[in-house]
Amino acid sequence: MQLFTEHWQNATRRAFLRRSGLGLGAIALRSLLHRELTAAPSQNSIQNPLAPHPSHFPARAKRIIYLHMVGAPSQLDLFDHKPALQAYDGKPCPDAFIQGKRFAFLRGHPTLAASRFNFARHGRSGHEISELLPHLAKVADDLTIVKSLHTDEFNHAPAQLFLHTGFGRLGRPSFGSWVTYGLGSENTDLPAYVVLLSGPLAGAGTSLWSPGFLPSVHQGVQFRSSGEPVLFLNNPEGHSPTDRRQVLDTVQRLNQAQLADVGDPEIATRINQYEMAFRMQTSVPELMDISKESPATLDLYGARPGRASFANNCLLARRLIERGVRIVQLYDADWDHHANLATSLPRKCQDVDQGMAALVTDLKQRGLLDDTLVIWGGEFGRTPMGQTDSGAGAATKVGRDHHKDAFTMWLAGGGVKPGVTYGQTDDLGYAVAAQPVHVHDLNATILHLMGLDHQRLTYRYQGRDFRLTDVHGKLVSGLLA
Repeated sequence: MQLFTEHWQNATRRAFLRRSGLGLGAIALRSLLHRELTAAPSQNSIQNPLAPHPSHFPARAKRIIYLHMVGAPSQLDLFDHKPALQAYDGKPCPDAFIQGKRFAFLRGHPTLAASRFNFARHGRSGHEISELLPHLAKVADDLTIVKSLHTDEFNHAPAQLFLHTGFGRLGRPSFGSWVTYGLGSENTDLPAYVVLLSGPLAGAGTSLWSPGFLPSVHQGVQFRSSGEPVLFLNNPEGHSPTDRRQVLDTVQRLNQAQLADVGDPEIATRINQYEMAFRMQTSVPELMDISKESPATLDLYGARPGRASFANNCLLARRLIERGVRIVQLYDADWDHHANLATSLPRKCQDVDQGMAALVTDLKQRGLLDDTLVIWGGEFGRTPMGQTDSGAGAATKVGRDHHKDAFTMWLAGGGVKPGVTYGQTDDLGYAVAAQPVHVHDLNATILHLMGLDHQRLTYRYQGRDFRLTDVHGKLVSGLLA
């Protein structure tokens, strides 16, 4: 029996008979095609759409913290050291780099641009890491660095969607939604899927944590660093918690009656979310108050209570997964460096370096890293060719254009092989030279670590079965511990 079927299959027998208008012969045919559809759903599955589900096989990771750098960091200046670029710095790129290729902004015949930053090897792993990430370098042996990623999209919003939904257009479920659809939640006081932002929204906006065509209970919930942690969490002025409880009880009775009548799973979602919102009025304020952390922990992260920052969000991510949240996504803005790379990239690295290194260290110290998967990266890479504007001082303002054919991400914990570099690019960092990893391969591997087979985690919508990895993707076994 398939583990997951489309949402309307949870309808009760009575609702199905009344709404379909079909005879018993048609019902018998339906039963032959999908025998599991004739079984009445458990009361628990109706009342709690996020009740825990069994995984396809034993999981290595129980939860995910996904650090997305919006705009795509330059792998050539952070992780993919290319000494050969120094010898060709300022020289025209090979013709093969541009013939038949599309770029977002590069025009004409661009020149190659070496990194202006120094690299060094760190730890027993010997990972080469840029001088811009001194804190991360201290946890080098906990990192699995993948240098051979490639994607299908070369502009930001489509590439962000492709990475997080498996498709470069709007409408598909997000990665976190697929995970909660597959596994449910073991926490009843907080959402299964939480999003934290530092800086403005990514180009693809809230679609990056949308449930798409999955039931809306799988929507990611954005928490805010200032004001109400979740919009409309507090009671309206003049209303006490008792007043709120009375209103909810009345609404829930109406929703329960409607659910029993029509069996629509969106009503079950509504019941569940109303109740969770009520519980969150107590759980969320306590969660978001990082002032209760020890001074040593705050110093480790560089976190400052009452401020909005990536460091604070890293600490909040640890607090969230400690409380049973299944997936936490952190989006950090302003990594799109088409110009002024020499000044903009160090500033952004300073924003994130201490916080993300502290997250790995803190999880490890608390015994959480083994079953928590941490993922870091952007939606694509950057070109080894420099991007410059004309005019005075242009040569000192070099940036890099979007590059879909080669980029780097790192992972830590959660069943990946620590201290390993997987894949490589050519001498100039333009194309993957060994062990290519497509975005679908990455997502298939992440799902595998969570105990989910990406080919079996499907949802039928508009007559076809959909999955996060579309019709592609393979497990990258070389990343597994």
